[in-house]
Amino acid sequence: MTHTFDVAVRAEAALGEGPTWDPATGRLLWIDILGSRVHTYDPATGRRTVLRTDQHVGAVKPRAGGGLVLNLRDGIGLLDPDGTFRWLHRDVVPGRRANDAAVAPDGSLFAGTMRYDEAPGGGTLSRVAGDGGVHVLLDDVAVSNGTGWSPDGRLMYYIDSPTRRIDVFDVGAADGRITNRRSFALIEEGAGFPDGLCVDADGCVWVALWDGGAVRRYTPAGELERVVPLPVPLVTACAFGGPDLTDLYITTARVGLESPHPLSGSLLVVRGAGKGVAQPPFRG
Repeated sequence: MTHTFDVAVRAEAALGEGPTWDPATGRLLWIDILGSRVHTYDPATGRRTVLRTDQHVGAVKPRAGGGLVLNLRDGIGLLDPDGTFRWLHRDVVPGRRANDAAVAPDGSLFAGTMRYDEAPGGGTLSRVAGDGGVHVLLDDVAVSNGTGWSPDGRLMYYIDSPTRRIDVFDVGAADGRITNRRSFALIEEGAGFPDGLCVDADGCVWVALWDGGAVRRYTPAGELERVVPLPVPLVTACAFGGPDLTDLYITTARVGLESPHPLSGSLLVVRGAGKGVAQPPFRG
């Protein structure tokens, strides 16, 4: 199957990341981590907004009842619909910043961190509850990245980018605990590093390849089924959006590139790529 891409938003984000469809507003959320910006894009009208944050932002997700939850350098913040900001959980660690995050089926936030120098063991993956309670799930991470769940919620996929692996955990039906970590798929040398991911309605895992210029789709058995080549080398994340969740939105970056492609840092879209799964809002 051949997929062609369109340019949803031509931009020059240093580190575009975290595309997330917000069904309540019919908009796509995405961020520029190093630019400290939260972007929105309405595909029905083409309208765009940009919100500047006071520090580097690793991820943004919709909240139940409106507003946003932000994975920020110094912790987890809440932005109310009226623009009021407050900290839900503050945890300042010099040399560390927020990275990718995802909302679990139970409405909690799985928030990742990493050191700016990407030192092994300097990052974490934590579960953040709506009341601000935090439980560290993984404390020996280098670059905490893509996180997503199977359609039935029984599996969680996770990426620590330097390992080149997509790992999978079993998820407890009663308590949501993650156990039995194992390798799901390995990105071979020369193909880039796994970055953000999403899971479609068929249970297949889509992964963006940093320094690989592509998005890949893996079957639930971990077999490579499809490759979507892109002209930009730094492909960072992907997510399904649109009213029917059939369009695959892809973020890209240009940080560190001496001669970036004109589309590096833009938001791309592959229309009719598949069928996504509705993501829950953060319950906080």
